[in-house]
Amino acid sequence: MRGEQTPRLREALEDDIVVGRLRPGQRLDEVGLAERFGVSRTPIREALIQLSASGLVEMRPRRGAFVTLLGPRELVESFELMAEVEASCARLAAQRLGPTDRVAISRAHDACCAAVSAGDDAAYYPANADFHAAIYAATNNRVLRAEALRLQLALQPYRRLQLKVPRRIEASLAEHEAILDALLKGDGATAAERIRAHVLVQGERFMSLLAALQDETEETA
Repeated sequence: MRGEQTPRLREALEDDIVVGRLRPGQRLDEVGLAERFGVSRTPIREALIQLSASGLVEMRPRRGAFVTLLGPRELVESFELMAEVEASCARLAAQRLGPTDRVAISRAHDACCAAVSAGDDAAYYPANADFHAAIYAATNNRVLRAEALRLQLALQPYRRLQLKVPRRIEASLAEHEAILDALLKGDGATAAERIRAHVLVQGERFMSLLAALQDETEETA
């Protein structure tokens, strides 16, 4: 029974981290989580260990488990890696795009547009993730897709925070539009260049991300 509980708990906690209910740097109280889910602390601890293996949680000796909080250099380097992986995905996707892929990417973009039109920031986050995931799938490269999804999951809390910066969602949508245009034209080089710039956090964007991250961690202190 306990073994069956762990995957469910891991997925629930994973979702909480990705959508922002649990924030970077926040301490995860095993007792409180056990009470919330109506289980003992053992399956909670097992779920946290699994999340630690995926990089979403950091286990600190004698201090407990914390939602992973990357330092400034780690953030820059992680986004640089994500940008290069996504550029590779876009380049391959543009070359291999099939009818089903075109529909999936376009529908995800339409969902992003609908969220912005409705002023629904919460709906934009999953639609944005779906847009990128549809591009990964269009590569028809299972290894590259798996690596892109792994990085997307690890960085999703930070990408979500970045979208909280004023006017960033509108800019993100415009960038999606440009990426989609290049993909549908089969222009892999342009699609790669545009998605790389879309994912990278440099200069003002990086400082805005750090400021948003600081606000979040102060709220959970």
